Amino acid sequence: MTMTATRTDPIVLSGTAAEAKLAEVRAALLADRLVPFLGPDVLATDGAALPFPATPEAIAAALNSRAPAPSRIRNSMWSVAQFIEQRRHRKTLVGWMAEIFAPTTTAPKLVRFLAGLPLSLVVDTWYDGTIRAALTAAGREDWIEIQGVTRAGESRDIWYKAYDPAGAEVLPEVAEAAKTVLYKPHGAISPAKNFLVADSDYVEVLTEIDIQSPIPAVVKARRTARGFLFLGCRFHDQMLRTYAKQIAKRSAGGHVAVAEVAGLTKNERRFYADLGVTVLDLPLGRVVDLLME
Repeated sequence: MTMTATRTDPIVLSGTAAEAKLAEVRAALLADRLVPFLGPDVLATDGAALPFPATPEAIAAALNSRAPAPSRIRNSMWSVAQFIEQRRHRKTLVGWMAEIFAPTTTAPKLVRFLAGLPLSLVVDTWYDGTIRAALTAAGREDWIEIQGVTRAGESRDIWYKAYDPAGAEVLPEVAEAAKTVLYKPHGAISPAKNFLVADSDYVEVLTEIDIQSPIPAVVKARRTARGFLFLGCRFHDQMLRTYAKQIAKRSAGGHVAVAEVAGLTKNERRFYADLGVTVLDLPLGRVVDLLME
């Protein structure tokens, strides 16, 4: 079944039409024409329970358990993190985020599959280090990781930092020669505990993001000939939609997302429609099985 795109709803494929489209998606991945844009739901595709939060709301709850925030902000990760930073200091916030994401999980087969492909660019939006570990386990040394960083405590004009497979910081320009760039726009626990999580972390980012300053040059260069494949992501918050839209800006298009449409919010449907995304209305587990064939 195919639903026609409107101003507020994207093209949606379901059933056999969605599965047929997925065959094209697999071919595009293998040909390096699609950039995986991964959310935390990807990490649970083998059925394992994750040892760390998998939604912003769950992170808010984990932080709130350490420092109770006012009820009006309790469900907002960004606001709770800001409350902690203001009341307890930035070091406390970073320390607690590091505690929350210290547990590790085994990379599911989808992540191992992607780690084995010579993709030019992979975007990972969560704070864990699972994909870094998967790239290492695949025996690859031809990749560089770039992470968004907070400007708190920084005196220089900096939006991101780059790391080699051993975890050593390198100049961002080194990424230009890498076969694969792993881009973590919101930071990650490894290798250096960079976390964009509080409202204050995003104030300057959101001021500059429309002119693309916070987006690494190598990401901007590599997206121009490629579309994005959204897997395991939710865009129910304006912050998430804004960042994703700017990352996909000026790319080649032909975007695809896997999402069960019945669970999408009105704003998520509009987000996909605005980006020209074709949504495959399939369970993520089924998609993994088909991609692995």
